[in-house]
Amino acid sequence: MRFDVITIFPEFFDGPLDYGIVRRAREAGLLEVEVHDLRESTHDRHRTVDDRPFGGGEGMVLKPEPLFEAAETLLGGAPAPVSTAVVLLSASGKLFRQETARRFAGFEHIVLLCGRYEGVDERVAEHLATEEVAVGDFVLSGGELPAAMIVDAVTRLLPGALGNEASAVHESFSEMERAQPSVTRHPLTPPDQVTQARGQRGPHTGHEPQFTSYCILDYPHYTRPAEFRGWQVPEVLMGGNHEQIRRWRRKMALAKTLRNRPELLAGAALTEEDAALLDELHGQSQTRSAATPEKAKHRGHGGTGRTKK
Repeated sequence: MRFDVITIFPEFFDGPLDYGIVRRAREAGLLEVEVHDLRESTHDRHRTVDDRPFGGGEGMVLKPEPLFEAAETLLGGAPAPVSTAVVLLSASGKLFRQETARRFAGFEHIVLLCGRYEGVDERVAEHLATEEVAVGDFVLSGGELPAAMIVDAVTRLLPGALGNEASAVHESFSEMERAQPSVTRHPLTPPDQVTQARGQRGPHTGHEPQFTSYCILDYPHYTRPAEFRGWQVPEVLMGGNHEQIRRWRRKMALAKTLRNRPELLAGAALTEEDAALLDELHGQSQTRSAATPEKAKHRGHGGTGRTKK
């Protein structure tokens, strides 16, 4: 199995990859890990990888061009085979669990994109990454620590990595994974119908853990260029109307939460405006479903050409 890690801090990985199971798996030829400096995929004298966000706001946003070039160079400029995943590490992604690690262990090649600063241009998540993953309900300074965690968690599940195959079968979370079936739901199910996949089944009885959250995921970020490979920055972010930008960002944050972490809405403190925005999203989803059958979303210009999982 091969991991390619794209980061602006390649030196970070000098330590985590040289100890324990990961080191032994590399020495045994079970695992390859290569770390790539994102700045090597820039073409200006300042080696610029970030820019200011459209629509205003704090922080800087990683630009799409270097990330696309770096990933596509690793993929040979062709659509990635089904045995390859391109994973964006982001606090707004789907939660990485043991079942995720087990699924990742079935790939032959995983490209890890380490986010930094305020975020990554949303066109990377939409058109390059096959998956967007978070390692917990907290925010880190970048994707390097999550990348190291994922490499370690997946390496443990590779045949021969632990020496005793039963170790990975009987350790924490593996039993739960086999015993509890996954709970699936339509991404626009109203919040009051969200059922916890772990720890809570149906109405709360006072015995199960009660999940409460007062937050939703961050809204999508965009930076220059305004057009990249035909993918435009949303017009509302270019218009300068601060109220329209605020409302759009809130709506998109709700949409991303529904798509990646719907369980967060089960106990979220939503406003009347949030409820109205969720109704809009639900109506838009029904309209799209009635108009055309669901189709796989294809990546363009050397992207993966596969639908996100």
